Amino acid sequence: MAGARREPVAGCPGPLNAAKPAPNVETYERCVSGMEIFMWWLDLDLETKEWLRENLRAEELPLPVLQGIAEAGGPHPDTPVSVLTEADWDFIETQSEFVD
Repeated sequence: MAGARREPVAGCPGPLNAAKPAPNVETYERCVSGMEIFMWWLDLDLETKEWLRENLRAEELPLPVLQGIAEAGGPHPDTPVSVLTEADWDFIETQSEFVD
């Protein structure tokens, strides 16, 4: 719907202006995706989880992995580069279980 207002995501800065500093990249990415990884990780298909674990901190993600992330509720940018933040990769490396 054109002109519809989106509700702000909790913890995200409002519209940018010269009076406020711009958010850092990680804050911006969280605001764009709207969800932390732990909120969508459980909905991610097993094949995508395995690929992410086996290719930890990959600079580019293949299309099926990007689609899996987006379908689970994660970020879905226009480019396969920098989809996941360092915090996301840290979660995949240290918190995700192999017994999904």
